[in-house]
Amino acid sequence: MNLKNVIISIKGTQRDMGGADDSVELVTDGVFSFENGQGSFSYMESELTGLEGTKTTFTFGPMGVMMNREGTFNSQMYFEEGQKHNFLYETPFGSATMGVNTNHIVVGMDENGGDLEIDYLVDYQQSVVGHNRFKINIREQKDE
Repeated sequence: MNLKNVIISIKGTQRDMGGADDSVELVTDGVFSFENGQGSFSYMESELTGLEGTKTTFTFGPMGVMMNREGTFNSQMYFEEGQKHNFLYETPFGSATMGVNTNHIVVGMDENGGDLEIDYLVDYQQSVVGHNRFKINIREQKDE
């Protein structure tokens, strides 16, 4: 697969069970590849996201989306529309098994980039702790 340097725009919204929204927007450099309907992109997290020192990689295809974090914080989440998957969430303070139940995924990607949207619920010990949404846009870096 052919890696391209890209600009990744991410808007992450978390709604807690009290109805309060918390949003983070990040625009960062990353790398992207796409071939035969499947692809991946990765970037380094920043102080803004609270995950500094962590590399995040999204891999997507017809079956779903995998988000893998390695570094200061380690986790691997699998998003498959209409399905629930458990994952281990590791932090410097300890780890916990959590669940992710994906409501909706929209992948509009091609070799030039595109958009990815994931709407999901996160639970801990069978209790929903948040309703989250990622809206991600990938576009090629243009040489000045």
